[in-house]
Amino acid sequence: MKETGHALIIGGSMGGLFAARLLLGKGWTVDVYERISSELAGRGAGIVTHPELFDILDACGIDSENAKVGVSVEGRRVFDRNGEIIGEKSHPQILTSWGRLYAILKEGLPEGCYHHGYNLQSVEVEADGVVARFDNGSEARGDLLVAADGIFSAVRAQYMPDVMPNYVGYVAWRGLVDEADLSADTRSALCDHFAFSLPTGEQMLGYPVAGADESIEPGHRRFNFVWYRPAAQEGGLKELLTDVDGVTHALSIPPNRIRPAVIDDMRSAAQDLLSPQFAEVVAKTAQPFIQAIQDLETPRMSIGGRIALLGDAAFVARPHVGMGVTKAAADAFALAEAVEAQPDVASALEEFERQRLAYGQAVIRRARHLGAYMQAQILTDEERAMAERHRHPDAIMSETAVSTGIAA
Repeated sequence: MKETGHALIIGGSMGGLFAARLLLGKGWTVDVYERISSELAGRGAGIVTHPELFDILDACGIDSENAKVGVSVEGRRVFDRNGEIIGEKSHPQILTSWGRLYAILKEGLPEGCYHHGYNLQSVEVEADGVVARFDNGSEARGDLLVAADGIFSAVRAQYMPDVMPNYVGYVAWRGLVDEADLSADTRSALCDHFAFSLPTGEQMLGYPVAGADESIEPGHRRFNFVWYRPAAQEGGLKELLTDVDGVTHALSIPPNRIRPAVIDDMRSAAQDLLSPQFAEVVAKTAQPFIQAIQDLETPRMSIGGRIALLGDAAFVARPHVGMGVTKAAADAFALAEAVEAQPDVASALEEFERQRLAYGQAVIRRARHLGAYMQAQILTDEERAMAERHRHPDAIMSETAVSTGIAA
């Protein structure tokens, strides 16, 4: 039997949980270190799934058919400004929520292997392993360290300090509203579909997800929306991220710190620009929040023969491809397969990087193409013309949050 080892997993969100489950399945022992001191369930909003994600859930030992992962939709719709359907396409898909998927993945971990409140201070690669040191004075030793600590990865910052996220010129307003709070007409139009509204230079999309109690029964679900809007970094973005006390945040702001006037302006714009169905969704969302859209790409996913970068620690694509969680899961799957097949950790990491680096680069390229028309203020005339084809209703329905069109 192949010798296994001990993996230190930095980051307890999706990528870290997939890595933990898959490495456990290969006979490794794992310890997951999450910097947040409290439970993470309930963070985030909607997540688009892909067939690859269900294959990897099965590899984790989770029966994806019976796990009630999310809400099924039958297809896609595009609405015009007056609320009329101007495009429709059959595209069965399952949409889930961050909290639901997190709970499914965490449930099967061995007792005591998930540690809250461990903020990474530094990593050191030694001849026979790797050491993680935390700011609470503790340290952990293992054979492999998996950096699954997100877009602002402390591991990546130590080894590649120049690799930083890049703000791309637009934001996403996001939010969730209880399906039961919507009018019957809006529920009928939106809540069984992946739906879109397309103001000039912008994009609104939405789909149903599980309810606050994780119910997927009609009438008890929520509707998740994402509204992409241009915001120049030194103008509109600064205005959006200046909080109720006049403090300007860099690239994010706690939802409860957003100024009421900013939310009022957003709701007013929804009435002016969006289909009536989506304008109602925005109006009835109690606490919308802002996501500054960024992308990130790293030149390496293997460091020092002992460290693997995966998920958002390595590549963050604009959300239009809907691949963030699936990409992290596939990274974790490739890593687990490599450590099982290769004679040592260093060789496994070389193979892991060979497989996943080019794919991460391809996802970034694809997402940039799909989001380009929302950067009209910084594009040339030629770039705008090329980008315009991606905002046609048929293109939007065929390209958004699907894995086709991405090739390494």
